[in-house]
Amino acid sequence: MAQWVYERAFLCSMPPRCWPRYAARITALMPPGALLAGFFFVGATPKGPPFGIERDVLLALLSPSFEWVDERSVSDSLPVFGQHERWMSWRRCA
Repeated sequence: MAQWVYERAFLCSMPPRCWPRYAARITALMPPGALLAGFFFVGATPKGPPFGIERDVLLALLSPSFEWVDERSVSDSLPVFGQHERWMSWRRCA
């Protein structure tokens, strides 16, 4: 099982209908206490990819299995993401 998963443009590459499967798979791969951390494309987009996700939707998607640990702004985001990337860390719950 993975103790740490790095997220970088994986979630935003999938259409929103696939996000619950992403959350279920990440949950299955990670034992309690493991860390999910990386760059999340926060903010709705009319189409994609990349598909932006509203912060409250991301919280609802991950909060059943993960505890939010940290969130920071990103000053050197890739141009495709504009200024909508956030560094976020989540810890897998028991």
